[in-house]
Amino acid sequence: MVTLGIFDAFTPQNVQYLLGGLGITVGVSVISVILSFIAGSVIGIIQFERLPYFSKFVATINNIIRNLPLLLIIFFVYFALPKLGIHLPIFWATVVAMSTFESSMLAEIVRGGLESIDKGQFEGARANGLSNLQTMFYIVLPQAYKKMIPPIISQLISLVKDTSLAMGIVLSEMTYRGQIIYAQNSMYIIPVLIVITLIYFLLNYGLSLIARWFDSKLA
Repeated sequence: MVTLGIFDAFTPQNVQYLLGGLGITVGVSVISVILSFIAGSVIGIIQFERLPYFSKFVATINNIIRNLPLLLIIFFVYFALPKLGIHLPIFWATVVAMSTFESSMLAEIVRGGLESIDKGQFEGARANGLSNLQTMFYIVLPQAYKKMIPPIISQLISLVKDTSLAMGIVLSEMTYRGQIIYAQNSMYIIPVLIVITLIYFLLNYGLSLIARWFDSKLA
């Protein structure tokens, strides 16, 4: 009877409902990864270039965001921005909050990766007539990104896991929907949480395999 009650958690309706939450989790993750990678790269390059005043200003803002709790940023975007006249649907509020936070983390990884490149690479490129922009995009960044793959993937794995924090603003993602399912019956708690754990593990393990593949290709 106990076993039967456990498997009752996975009715077709509940499975479909949970998979719908997985789709939202993946959607938020993919969009946030793309936006945060682009924004983080730009911010990291700005900090590395040490532009007068501007780089310090960007670095200060970035450090403030990086040291704030992600949940606080999610609350700010969803609850505070409407008071300023900026209304975002719950999905996009989550994307904006997560992209903002993760881009600040990735910016530090990018800056550190650029700092690790030997200065002779810059001097050699400029001696061959390349501009600063050409040196950055054709010589320095390809080498830096190769070194940054492990920490970047690690940060992106954290991003996927952190999507569960959006249940704080009632985003109907996978963890929130799992909570709705096991609220029907206390017998559902363990099996539902086990399934959610496995799904998160598979998503993040897949990312780690992609990182290894990239690392081997660029070796």
